Amino acid sequence: MHSGSRLATVASVHSVQSNILAIVILCLGRCGLSKCISRYLVAMTVADLMAVITTVIFVRIVYRDFPNSFVTITHVCRLISFLDCTTRAMSVWLTVAFTFDRYVAICCPKLKTKYCTEKTALRVIAVLALIFFVENIPWYFSYVPQYTVNDIPRGCQHKSSYHTSLSWIVFDWLHVILTPFLPFVLILLLNAQTVSHILESSRARRRLRGHSDGDRNRGGSDSDPEMRKRKKSIILLFAVSANFILLWITFVLFFLYWRFSKKYYYTGYSDPSFIIWRVAFMLVYLSCCTNTYIYAVTQTKFRVEIRKAVTFPFILITWGLSAYSSSHFPPQIKQWFRRFPDSLSNDSPSTTGKLINSFILCFNYLVKYKHINE
Repeated sequence: MHSGSRLATVASVHSVQSNILAIVILCLGRCGLSKCISRYLVAMTVADLMAVITTVIFVRIVYRDFPNSFVTITHVCRLISFLDCTTRAMSVWLTVAFTFDRYVAICCPKLKTKYCTEKTALRVIAVLALIFFVENIPWYFSYVPQYTVNDIPRGCQHKSSYHTSLSWIVFDWLHVILTPFLPFVLILLLNAQTVSHILESSRARRRLRGHSDGDRNRGGSDSDPEMRKRKKSIILLFAVSANFILLWITFVLFFLYWRFSKKYYYTGYSDPSFIIWRVAFMLVYLSCCTNTYIYAVTQTKFRVEIRKAVTFPFILITWGLSAYSSSHFPPQIKQWFRRFPDSLSNDSPSTTGKLINSFILCFNYLVKYKHINE
């Protein structure tokens, strides 16, 4: 495996870990975010995780480095392509849905109580999933086998009619307009309206609070809890939106060049078009790895939860050693741990049961030990 594959493997594993960590933390609901926001962020992170698993791991790593694996079977390859397009579209449109939700919350106070709810967020997520599941089904039928091994079709390549057939050209344009042209426009418009509304409301609140001597000395926005809360929400919104726009812009520009120049093939790995194409897709998939860091940078409570998750195994080990050295630790569990290496080589059916029971006893004691010491 060459250095590029190793780098891709390390990046993919790290991305999977960070996305899973973000999902767990957001689901616990300890980040100070509303349930509505948390649902959108969890859905976006799940879509990013699926994109990394289906495309970066299965295609960019397994397909390339293990050419005889099941991933090279044409039907599996088609399915992965379908899932790739679906998860990327879901990630993009969930960003749009999140942006619109924040727009309603800030700019439309009358609609906020009805729209910015957990139930509405779940409905929007379900509708988007259904729409893009159906919209991306044609991708499954756009590929044909590259070769055959033992009468099994393997590999994927676009049909010869994909670049010339009017129906496929229309579908391709429709797909790219939906993801990401239209989201680009919607996110920019919604953010522009949100910024305009925030500036107007901030000036109005400063005028209303300007008669207070304390506000004159400290600054209205610093002493206004509503403005502080709104500021945190806006920072998160703009960070997610800017991340999407910056990492997708290369893909958008290259697609326009690719379609209008009609240059569908490359002369080799050193061809500038090939290099730009690979960089564009690298940035697109990089957008599936960055949301966790955005949450960590913009949300203080999210950073606290990450710190707890990272330090928990070390705290548990230290806590366990402290309890084990205690004179109150049950002697039967100590004896079991001393005999543990020999028990692993024992083929008795009761070994597994004893092991499970001992760990349960140990865990119960640790909980009791922690409660006593508190």
